[in-house]
Amino acid sequence: MIKKVLIANRGEIAVRIIRACREMGIETVAVYSEADREALHTQLADEAICIGPAPSSQSYLSMENIISATIVSGADAVHPGFGFLSENSRFAELCEQCHITFIGPPSHVIASLGNKQAAKNTMAAAGVPVIPGSEKAIYTAEAGFEEAEKIGYPVIIKAALGGGGKGMRTADSPDDFAESFHTAQKEAQMAFGDNTMYVEHFVRKPRHIEFQILADQKGNVIHLGERDCSVQRNHQKMIEESPCEIISDKLRKKMGEAAVKAAKACGYVNAGTIEFLLDRDGSFYFMEMNTRIQVEHPVTEWVTGVDLVKEQIRIASGQPLSYRQKDIHITGHAIECRINAENPEKGFRPSPGTITDMYFPGGKGIRIDSAVYSGYTVQPYYDSMIAKLIVWAKNRDEAIRKMQSALGEIIIEGIDTNVDYQYEILNHPDFLTGNTDVEFIERMEGRGNGA
Repeated sequence: MIKKVLIANRGEIAVRIIRACREMGIETVAVYSEADREALHTQLADEAICIGPAPSSQSYLSMENIISATIVSGADAVHPGFGFLSENSRFAELCEQCHITFIGPPSHVIASLGNKQAAKNTMAAAGVPVIPGSEKAIYTAEAGFEEAEKIGYPVIIKAALGGGGKGMRTADSPDDFAESFHTAQKEAQMAFGDNTMYVEHFVRKPRHIEFQILADQKGNVIHLGERDCSVQRNHQKMIEESPCEIISDKLRKKMGEAAVKAAKACGYVNAGTIEFLLDRDGSFYFMEMNTRIQVEHPVTEWVTGVDLVKEQIRIASGQPLSYRQKDIHITGHAIECRINAENPEKGFRPSPGTITDMYFPGGKGIRIDSAVYSGYTVQPYYDSMIAKLIVWAKNRDEAIRKMQSALGEIIIEGIDTNVDYQYEILNHPDFLTGNTDVEFIERMEGRGNGA
């Protein structure tokens, strides 16, 4: 069994992992940048090691510094959390070479799934439904245009090594293609240092549905149901739910079986997420696989009763899954709202600064995952998410009312947040009736076509 874990991350996910390790009797090591010296995760861990200056490129993304901290501390495992190095195959490979257990999939699996085009081809070969699109890497607008003509408009142009909504543009007609391609490719080069693109058919107004899977080192794979992540702004998720309101037991079984098949096709190990686009007619298509724990994992934990972080650690220790598929039952309804330090009225501009006063709600069915406190300074160097508010109730209507009430109780002073904006979403007629898709926010803000 793993005895000491270094958490190669910060913020609420670092705190979440530390708490899971404590419950398992595992020692923890926090790493921090100079800007995070007073951060909560550094105070909660058994040890804390500074790994560099404030910029993430010199600290949380420094593989050499993190590996050195792991060796110096005597930790026998690294948990990467999400973001930063969590899906970096080179980092996972370095851990393997240094005989450090990487709490995640093997490096070669991360590499094979990191290229979205290659991953899509693997899934197609395994019989998992995929969106019609290019099968080879595309580097020029001319080559992309030829593929778009074969696929049929509208199309979406994506960075092969992308994520987080960057390096993505749609083209509704041949006239739009060249400009959209060049814009997406330029953004991909800036964000990921790679200009490899691919083109696929653009599904109009789909739901973004992801299935949580767990796979051990002995070939056992299960799924833990779905999360509806359709409420997103500029491809950034804002609210997640489990289960999806419109998915029947029959469709859930079908999609779950496809998710398990996808995980087995690539020899997956540990926790991962298969992301699908769900069309209005019930058709679904593989989009990508995330090879890490997800921000929104708490909603799955609440409706299944499974602690995903603990399962990650057990799997990495070589233990078999604690559950079989027949043990997984979806109970009630869970909703998560991401609380960000940003100002929606000013174009969602980040709002770093010191929190002068703070209050989070509590009570039955309410969970707060956060690393901020009164007097904490939100740094300008990192992601703006400062907390996750998650609620559980026996059905969706009750969960919505509980979330509305909980959002109304939050007090965060000294910085701007998106709490009021989230409250607006929770009271929108389309959200209340479950009439959401990936273009819902655009329509709410008056940017969509209303169709």
